[in-house]
Amino acid sequence: MTESIDQPAGLPVAAEAVEAARALGEAGAGGRRDELVPVIRRANELYYVSDAPELSDAEYDRLMRELVAIETAFPALVTGDSPTQRVGAAPTGTFGEVVHGRPMLSLGNVFDEDELRAFDQRVRRGLGLSAAPEAAPDLRYVAELKIDGLAISLRYERGRFVQGATRGDGTTGEDVTANLRTISALPDRLPEAVNVEVRGEVYMPKAEFARINAEREEAGLPTYANPRNSGAGSLRQQDSKVTAARRLSSWSYQLIEDGPDGRPTVASQSEALARLAALGFPVNSDRAEGQDIDGVIAFLDEWREKRHELPYETDGVVVKVDRFDQQERLGMVSRAPRWAIAYKFPPEQVETVLEDIVPYVGRTGTLTPVAHMRPAKVAGSTVSRATLHNLDEVRRKDLRIGDWVVLQKAGDVIPEVVRSLPERRTGAERLFQMPAACPVCGTPVVRDEGAVRVYCPNSHCPARLAQELAHFAGRGGMDIEGAGWAVLEQLLERGLVKTRGDFFRLTVDDLAGLDRFARKSAENLKASIEKSRRRPLARVLNALGIPQVGEQTAIDLAAWIVERWPAEGIDAAEWTALVARSLPSVTAEEFQAVPGIGAVVAGSIAGYFGAPETAAVLADLVDAGVVAEPPARRVAPGSGSAGPLAGKTVVVTGTLAGFDREGAEEAIRAAGGKTAGSVSRNTSYVVAGENAGSKLAKAAELGVPVLDEEGFLRVLAGELG
Repeated sequence: MTESIDQPAGLPVAAEAVEAARALGEAGAGGRRDELVPVIRRANELYYVSDAPELSDAEYDRLMRELVAIETAFPALVTGDSPTQRVGAAPTGTFGEVVHGRPMLSLGNVFDEDELRAFDQRVRRGLGLSAAPEAAPDLRYVAELKIDGLAISLRYERGRFVQGATRGDGTTGEDVTANLRTISALPDRLPEAVNVEVRGEVYMPKAEFARINAEREEAGLPTYANPRNSGAGSLRQQDSKVTAARRLSSWSYQLIEDGPDGRPTVASQSEALARLAALGFPVNSDRAEGQDIDGVIAFLDEWREKRHELPYETDGVVVKVDRFDQQERLGMVSRAPRWAIAYKFPPEQVETVLEDIVPYVGRTGTLTPVAHMRPAKVAGSTVSRATLHNLDEVRRKDLRIGDWVVLQKAGDVIPEVVRSLPERRTGAERLFQMPAACPVCGTPVVRDEGAVRVYCPNSHCPARLAQELAHFAGRGGMDIEGAGWAVLEQLLERGLVKTRGDFFRLTVDDLAGLDRFARKSAENLKASIEKSRRRPLARVLNALGIPQVGEQTAIDLAAWIVERWPAEGIDAAEWTALVARSLPSVTAEEFQAVPGIGAVVAGSIAGYFGAPETAAVLADLVDAGVVAEPPARRVAPGSGSAGPLAGKTVVVTGTLAGFDREGAEEAIRAAGGKTAGSVSRNTSYVVAGENAGSKLAKAAELGVPVLDEEGFLRVLAGELG
């Protein structure tokens, strides 16, 4: 059995993987980590926010385990914004935000019986039990089918459904209450007047998925990729009537209910499932309770093939320690509990012919080889394309054009070429070579050391420009609602948008001329563009697509910028122009003063801003009237200037008129305080806006001072102690 160890992300990682990471040395491991982090972040964004994943589950897990091994070998490389420290992706801003009272955790994955038995041994060690199953009769597991859907949280007060949210990043989700009310499987009123939170999964049944795709195909529309993403997209519709028409369903699997003494009303997962069923929630009867690890494995074997008969998609089994007191003793590591694991079923595989390998050009100019295959049906759908990621991957799998290959949809979702079948070669197959010039613009390509990355250096390459503009206008960037890929393609084809600044020069008449655009649609998109003209500096920086700069680094960089060029007493537009003129002259050594930024990232930032084309981009945005709103200046720890909230912890709940959640929390940090997601006896203030909810009641129960928005402003101004 392969030895595995616990590490920061809660995923079991083989000891030899950690040793391999150590062999790279800290500098080499740090460089590899810098490569992995943006890839995993993008995968999280595509999976959790866009409902359009590109990586297979197996490839994602491989990359995540590699990152985990590096961070385990070199703990100093772990940062707060690492994907190993997060669950999913942040809310998009399309819906209101809901801060979860308790984090919605992610689970580590295992893929075979040995790894599952290794999990059992870690549990036994954590509980101080014998390694022999017969010597620990009190340790029992519950095995539940893992639903391939969208995780949700439902809150009931006095037996009435009051709020529903998605998991989001595990701490903050999206308020989808109205859409959840359309799902008939979920009760609107309980038989008891109790206060409970229930967590579960919303999914699209296979039959509904087939019905919708048949209708779309008949109408000449592109079909959806899989039930998981169709279900997630359906739940996150702005119009709840659309959600209602999709006939979604749900399973419930977690109960949060405290009695008068503050302790849970049930003592185990099996009791919680029974309680959920008694309250009228849909609970999956296909589960096994009171099992040792051998019983769990028997359950897996039973459902390995039988799962295809189910009316919904399941990609594995979730295994949980049954007793809550044992769960509490085991605890959690960062993003995952030590008392639960997800076993993933092996994906289905078929054989087909690799007819061609075609390089596609992405936003950063990277050429990604994509397999074009003879169409083959696998896991319920026909597949003809699959990304091969990079040239190293093509060589590692020994893939040649004309090969017979093994194809799978890992997690029953994403097409993946597993390996070639050399024994079936005829001699007519040929090796794939990356082109010497960009296939779109003809510019000679550049190869990074080791030839892992091949890219087009032409910043004006049409393929790069399209991807860059899509990133700029998309979520996490300027968030121009309604400027999706179909609209962007038309804007590019008609020459209406050639630079980032051109978005803000568009008129209603320009937009009304687009295909399938009525006057009202054009006015709505123009209003969205005007709204996005002013964004926080961190959002603007992230929208630029600076190499190796993600959302958290953009926040840290924005805080450093406002310290270097204070915005007090300057019009926001003038300050934006000042920063745009000044950034190109900042050196890599100076950027290393930004907290959390090392030499590699600092060099990347300096190289980006120092490039002449970047100066032109910044000047274009200023000319187009884009305003980067400066963040509040933070009180530096140990600076001697104690802000009005120095040493205090503040919880924000409800909707404030003058702040969004991000802005309120930034104001607290700027005043020297700390923010928290839940109310405790250590909370100094609760800032309560409209629809404050349970945190307000908790504050009253604990005697924590509550501030309305006016009081919050007075505290920030130092008028209240």
